[in-house]
Amino acid sequence: MELHKVIIIGSGPAGLTAGIYAARADLKPLVLAGLNFGGQLMLTTEVENFPGFHKGIQGPELMQNFIAQTERFGGIIKYEDVTKVDFSKKPFKVWTAEAEYSTESVIIATGASSMWLGLPSEDKFRGHGISACATCDGFFFKNKEIVVVGGGDAAMEEASYLTKFAKHVTVIHRSDKLRASKIMQDRALANPKIRIEYNKVVEEFLGNDHLTGVKVKDLASNKSEERAIDGVFIAIGHKPNTEIFQGQIELDVKGYIVPKDGTKTSIDGVFVGGDVRDYRYRQAVTAAGMGCMAAMDAEKYLHLDQG
Repeated sequence: MELHKVIIIGSGPAGLTAGIYAARADLKPLVLAGLNFGGQLMLTTEVENFPGFHKGIQGPELMQNFIAQTERFGGIIKYEDVTKVDFSKKPFKVWTAEAEYSTESVIIATGASSMWLGLPSEDKFRGHGISACATCDGFFFKNKEIVVVGGGDAAMEEASYLTKFAKHVTVIHRSDKLRASKIMQDRALANPKIRIEYNKVVEEFLGNDHLTGVKVKDLASNKSEERAIDGVFIAIGHKPNTEIFQGQIELDVKGYIVPKDGTKTSIDGVFVGGDVRDYRYRQAVTAAGMGCMAAMDAEKYLHLDQG
């Protein structure tokens, strides 16, 4: 079995930036990109806040550029899903459905997934009126009517941020009380652009090629109504993609990987970057920066480990 110097698990901005830097360092990284490669940017249409693209770029096109740049410098990309890892001894082992791999170091960049409502019509309009990131997409909804779904801190933060652009923001929450901290509630309730509706749920998203409305059900009266709307932001939380690392590496109470001194983890030789460790910023540019750091830390580790 070939012994790799570094295996990168994940293929969003963090994983592929790590791939670029590791490849340029002549580490010949193996990037296990997964079948659904590219991370959350594959669900994004126009990206206008990634440096270097002053006219904007489509999310999938940006990720294809990352892939091409990684391969240009000798990175190996395989579109396989990692099913199991063993960090208990060296060399580390990584399994996919297709193969077993052995490596001297690992960079984890599996990201985090937005939690969605699970409605059939939701998939149709992701990137076409439905988003899970206000800082990514709020700019596109200037002077528009927007709905935010959720009742926690994330929902209040998204709603408050969106008032910079939106004509009006309606927060739809399924309970009669918000789950957000008091300071976040007070901030949202004091904002004249925000209206909060309790005991209501979104039943369906409406439109043809682009979102044009929502169907909202009142849980108290059991009555439903259709409303014209320009955009919806789902803010019910994120889930780090760390299931395969349970019991292998230190995770926090939310399931995020705990960083130690930069990109190091609780396992010597295993590094982390991107949204799988970052629940605060969740931006492509910050993920890319951490991917760069992880690759440089891995290169230093390999150099020192080999004397």
